[in-house]
Amino acid sequence: MKLYNTMTKQKDEFIPIEPGKVRMYVCGPTVYNFFHIGNARPFLMFDAFRRYLEYRGYEVTYVQNFTDVDDKIIKKANEDSVSSLDVSELYIAEYFKDADALGIHRATHHPKVTETMDEIISFIKDLEDKGFAYEIDGNVYFAVSSFKPYGKLSRQSLEDLEAGARIDISEEKRNPMDFALWKKKKEGEPAWMSPWGEGRPGWHIECSVMSTKYLGETIDIHAGGQDLIFPHHENEIAQSEAKTGKRYVNYWMHNGYINIENQKMSKSLNNFFTTREILESFDPDVVRFFMLSAHYRNPINFSRTLLESAKNGLDRLYTLRNNLEYLIENASTVELKTDEAEILKVVTSYKDKFIEVMDDDFNSADGISVIFELTRYLNTVATPNASKDFLVKSKALFEELTNVLGIVQKERASIDDQIEALIEKRQNARKNKDFALADQIRDELKQQGIILEDTPQGVKWHREA
Repeated sequence: MKLYNTMTKQKDEFIPIEPGKVRMYVCGPTVYNFFHIGNARPFLMFDAFRRYLEYRGYEVTYVQNFTDVDDKIIKKANEDSVSSLDVSELYIAEYFKDADALGIHRATHHPKVTETMDEIISFIKDLEDKGFAYEIDGNVYFAVSSFKPYGKLSRQSLEDLEAGARIDISEEKRNPMDFALWKKKKEGEPAWMSPWGEGRPGWHIECSVMSTKYLGETIDIHAGGQDLIFPHHENEIAQSEAKTGKRYVNYWMHNGYINIENQKMSKSLNNFFTTREILESFDPDVVRFFMLSAHYRNPINFSRTLLESAKNGLDRLYTLRNNLEYLIENASTVELKTDEAEILKVVTSYKDKFIEVMDDDFNSADGISVIFELTRYLNTVATPNASKDFLVKSKALFEELTNVLGIVQKERASIDDQIEALIEKRQNARKNKDFALADQIRDELKQQGIILEDTPQGVKWHREA
């Protein structure tokens, strides 16, 4: 298996620290609102990657944090006249509702900042004792100049970063690039007692502490959105490696951005959508399928038209699954026929194709393409004359591959209802003089053994004998 490593800027052979086991950390949400569709991409993509690692035989310890102490949470709490804890607990619960709907499995550990405070304070104190951090009036900063490799992930030199930094003349930091590890308490904010007085952690420190607490000082994979490369992940590297003297992460994985109707998602452009809003219009399985249909590192354009197209593609997979179920229930013979043994070899060859493309930097887009190739082939060979043994084995392989990605997981309408829906779609296409689409639907149904008859009383259908 090869993974594109943001640190090396190339595909590297994946070799875990401990054979057969993977230690993986993914940055989680700041829980002050429903998570938006841009957040959904890394949550969903790396959930699918975790599933694939497990499919390939790895035991995965998967950690995804909750940032439950943050300026945005405090602001929301003050606006709603509730505590920060009330806000964070509410939106952690709401996160799980949307994540569960999208088929995102629970992490092995979901640590929270508020439950890791002792470890955070100890971590910062260690950095201070080693000369990598300094305190000024109750605030503690990481001195980036003390960590010589700073900028190695984002490929930016400290000199260039300093030159581009905005310098506030009232800033107390020694260097404009130094970042906060601990923030002195302000009026109306939650705070914890520390060696530097009451305060709360900075943003970057939490992920270093939580990852090392659950996964050790060096972890296999750290993943998140492309927007986190700098400064968040750069700062994680600096404080983690400064403390331990060891490499922090072996493989860095970052997903590409999401655009909305070919524009960057932004509240000012009125194209900012939470996942909850999207799920009000589209089934969660359609959203998951849509996301996985693009390679995780590529940017993806999110639009209702593309989601509709994804729904149509996903429906083809559900139709095959349901058709196989019907054929299995009504198969006339049980034992594998002589000629089916060779056909089954072709069917099973799609598993090797699937693994080959997925092992190449988790290419879920090509993985789905292989599933569609399998679908087209099964539509031609899974007929009413096929044996039950052949049909069962074919369905098992189809479900094996779709289960890896977490797609085609839900119960849909009955097979007859789906056929009626396709017939209605064909009738509408004919009314709109879209005869190409009408013919395509007819041919698709014929491949599944469904014969249409246009009669004066309307369209009648029956299964091929």
